[in-house]
Amino acid sequence: MDFVEVLAHEFSLRQAHSKNIIDLLDEGNTVPFIARYRKEMTGSCDDQVLRAFADRLQYLRNLDKRKSEVINSITEQGKMTDELREAIESALTQSELEDIYRPYKPKRKTRASEAIRKGLQGLADIILAQKTDNVDEVAKDYINEEVLTIEDAINGAKDIIAEVVSDDTEIRKILKDLINKKSTINCELIQENDYKTYETYANFSQNVSKIPSHRILAINRGEKEGCLKVKLKNDDELFKQTILDKLLIKHPTEACKHLIVEAVDDGYERLLMPSLEREIRAQLTSDANEQAIKMFESNLRPLLLQPPLKNKIVMGLDPAYRTGCKIAVVDKTGKVLDTCVVYPTPPQNKTAEAMEKLTEFINKYNVDVISIGNGTASKESEIFVADLVKHQTHKVEYAVVNEAGASVYSASKLGAEEFPDFDVAQRSAVSIARRLQDPLAELIKIDVKSIGVGQYQHDMPQNRLGEVLGWVVEDCVNSVGVDLNTSSYSLLSYVSGLNKGIAKSIVEYRSKNGAFESREQLLDVPKLGEKAYEQCAGFLRIPNGSNILDNTAVHPESYVAVNKLLHHFNMTNEDIVNGNLITLPAKIEKEGSEKIANIIGVGEPTLKDIVEELLKPGRDIRDNLPQPVLRSDLLSIEDLKPDMILTGTVRNVIDFGAFVDIGVHQDGLVHISQISKDYIKHPSDVLKVGDVVEVKVLSVDLEKQRISLTMKFDK
Repeated sequence: MDFVEVLAHEFSLRQAHSKNIIDLLDEGNTVPFIARYRKEMTGSCDDQVLRAFADRLQYLRNLDKRKSEVINSITEQGKMTDELREAIESALTQSELEDIYRPYKPKRKTRASEAIRKGLQGLADIILAQKTDNVDEVAKDYINEEVLTIEDAINGAKDIIAEVVSDDTEIRKILKDLINKKSTINCELIQENDYKTYETYANFSQNVSKIPSHRILAINRGEKEGCLKVKLKNDDELFKQTILDKLLIKHPTEACKHLIVEAVDDGYERLLMPSLEREIRAQLTSDANEQAIKMFESNLRPLLLQPPLKNKIVMGLDPAYRTGCKIAVVDKTGKVLDTCVVYPTPPQNKTAEAMEKLTEFINKYNVDVISIGNGTASKESEIFVADLVKHQTHKVEYAVVNEAGASVYSASKLGAEEFPDFDVAQRSAVSIARRLQDPLAELIKIDVKSIGVGQYQHDMPQNRLGEVLGWVVEDCVNSVGVDLNTSSYSLLSYVSGLNKGIAKSIVEYRSKNGAFESREQLLDVPKLGEKAYEQCAGFLRIPNGSNILDNTAVHPESYVAVNKLLHHFNMTNEDIVNGNLITLPAKIEKEGSEKIANIIGVGEPTLKDIVEELLKPGRDIRDNLPQPVLRSDLLSIEDLKPDMILTGTVRNVIDFGAFVDIGVHQDGLVHISQISKDYIKHPSDVLKVGDVVEVKVLSVDLEKQRISLTMKFDK
């Protein structure tokens, strides 16, 4: 297979760019590095396109390897033909390839294989060819020590034909198309005690091609839990006739036709449909898994890239009932200043005592914001905090943060390394405080599968989910950049070209030798070679280093180009430091960017990136995003009334809508039909996690604690 040509076509790229991307990946370059620093070679593909390209390349290479195995197997059997080889080499999917290979695949013992062993293949061929009026007479020639009667011979031949029907590549392809067009997935409820969970799927039926991914996953879970009976409903008569239309010649003999009809009935019921049903459902599940993983990916990215709450002293509150609420105060850099436990929630209800203690902390450490975890006892804790902030002498606000995974971090090896003298609950309170200060730096410390911004994540193929989410974390970390002198090894390990071993070496080197003054010093770090340096250097920042460029995303390989650029326009590094380059873009435009790029020895995309960095050294791409919503008062779900207009934050985007935090503890649902006045294919076309939106209350179900919202109203 010509991977360059196939991928260029699939991704709408020039073949030269397709070849360059393959070469760059094969040379061991990371996707973040290629996306940022090799734009001229890729046509400026972004990291998400490059990820999809690399994923598809691996799929095609695996497919190519499997093709070789199939060709060798069929060749060894002496059954290879030019036509068969061409069909194998033309296959574009694993499923298509396996259907071609199916008739030649070595099988365990079957009724058909036993019939073939007994010498009945010839009789089956004669019946399939429909060349005799007297099958009984022909069958006499096939009686032997193992085939004792004419009936035994004919039954064995029918078993062979039934398997031929089941394995026929063209028949399987035709029936798969018919299933997708005409068949339905049908469900029945079989456990009354779980009726409420799966009541939507009692007597459920929907066309195979139209059933959405989230319903496939829900049905699978219901079936796995023994609550649903799931079956593919087909037009069996149409399907069988379709097979017969392919097998029967124009004027078949009645005797042969009768036997072929019987064999088709048997093969259809016993072999073909069970096999196709498994295959169709497996494909539906695979597609649904990929969609769910994609949804998790698209939710995780904006969650990780939420803007940090900078220069704020934060009090983290990990809510609980019996064991009390754990408190941790952290300074503007995330350093822990103090911890305690208070009991404002049931059953202790020591509200006054908790109010006094936390007021003392707020005044002692000048707390600006209280960060509340959204887990158990969150509602009671939020009510308490809303009252607490009203009694303060200076402005204090609060925010509810997603605490998913905080307990995982608290009990992890990393949590123990970071806070060896804290118990698990104290670490959790620190994590909740820091999640508001710098979501990215804190969230990467836990298994991202525990963050909870998808749907059915525990039903996903965990290796694939982990792989994709790992890519998201890597892309986010590298797009933001990492402070070389303050970052933990867990954060550094996600930087392009680095791993945990090298990241730990960097931290150890920093501890022994003091802060890095230049990126070039990285080459002195044990285990960090030239290739790793090339991949990581541009993503590591040194805010107060010896070279201002070390605090930008300009790669060291372009420092000479920067000097040429500044020299050309009679500027210096001091002008970068003092912010005196505001006229640089206009000067470049006047002379022509292509000309300037040629003078300094880079491509135009790289020139554009360099200028952006020189104008804002040390910039954080997250600063331009909407800041987290801070609150000083609390609504109750009982306070909500239809037509109320509120501001909220998108917490999760799923296939059928989005959940929005409107400050009443319980998130409200904006169904996909209520998101936009214009048609949208998916909620993610309009919304992403972290978006601040205006919503109107449609209805409130107090019994089920459900809030329905709409965004379709005149603002």
